[in-house]
Amino acid sequence: MDAVHIVGAGGIGCTIGYALRSAGASVTFVDVNRKKVEAGRRDGVRLDDRPGLPAEFVHFDDWSAPESATVLLCTKCYDNAAVLAKLPDDANLIPIQNGFDIQLDSRSHRLEGIASFVAKCELDVPQSRITRRGDLHFGPRHGRPPVTTSGLLRSSFFPVIPIPAIAPIKYAKLMYNAAISPLAAAAGIDNGQLLSVPRARRLFFGLLQENYRILAANGIALGKVGPFHPRTVAWILRRKWLARFMARAFEPSLRGTYCSMAGEIQKGRTELDNYNGQLLLLAEKTGTPCPLNRAVYDLVSRMTAERAMPHLDVLNELPQ
Repeated sequence: MDAVHIVGAGGIGCTIGYALRSAGASVTFVDVNRKKVEAGRRDGVRLDDRPGLPAEFVHFDDWSAPESATVLLCTKCYDNAAVLAKLPDDANLIPIQNGFDIQLDSRSHRLEGIASFVAKCELDVPQSRITRRGDLHFGPRHGRPPVTTSGLLRSSFFPVIPIPAIAPIKYAKLMYNAAISPLAAAAGIDNGQLLSVPRARRLFFGLLQENYRILAANGIALGKVGPFHPRTVAWILRRKWLARFMARAFEPSLRGTYCSMAGEIQKGRTELDNYNGQLLLLAEKTGTPCPLNRAVYDLVSRMTAERAMPHLDVLNELPQ
């Protein structure tokens, strides 16, 4: 396959890039962290404890996408504008990111990916670690005919699943991410503590239920991400005893894993608008009550503006 440019050498970008290099693809990593670029040029890209693989690394300021290049967009949504400004019109853009971005949605790219595995990248080194197993889904947008992805659909490190449409998977991830990320980021806890700390768990379950109601009210089809379909999750959550039992079962596998928003409040920039902001817009369309999303949105917005330090007690400011 042709050379692939991966913009964003983070957990997802490095994991997918390592898989592509292992398959023999030519990969160029693009990142804004000069230390990470220098480390990649010196030692290559790494995944878990596997040996490094050589690849090209370019700082974002020095990068320009060749015409007709395949570009995997693995950045946070708030970095999309800068990347899109550099892309030629005929670039084969494939976003692999969570959240919804108006500017990205206005482009004519045909294919998107959603990763259900969780990967963490070292701060200044292009070395990622898969902290929770999952799949990589690829599918077309807007019900267009399926497209082929050549070498992108082969990996021995995670299942790669072609699907007829990406929207159901993307909205299912939104249901989960908009419950996990703002709560864990504001409270400064890992994903496991969302299930083990009682007040965090109550809020987490409440957001999941509210998110499901918003999406259902808009008639949005949801796909299966993880062990259960979202409608099954909603069914479980309506049975509190069962939800608590399932929380105890899943909590050990989530210990030490962190949401994508972790550490961003202190930096003054998060993907809150791309997660809960999207749900608030959908709720407004149908008049669906969303008091918990509104409260969470206001809390995290205020904390981000103040660059406040996350702490567990902020959860007391949310409706229980």
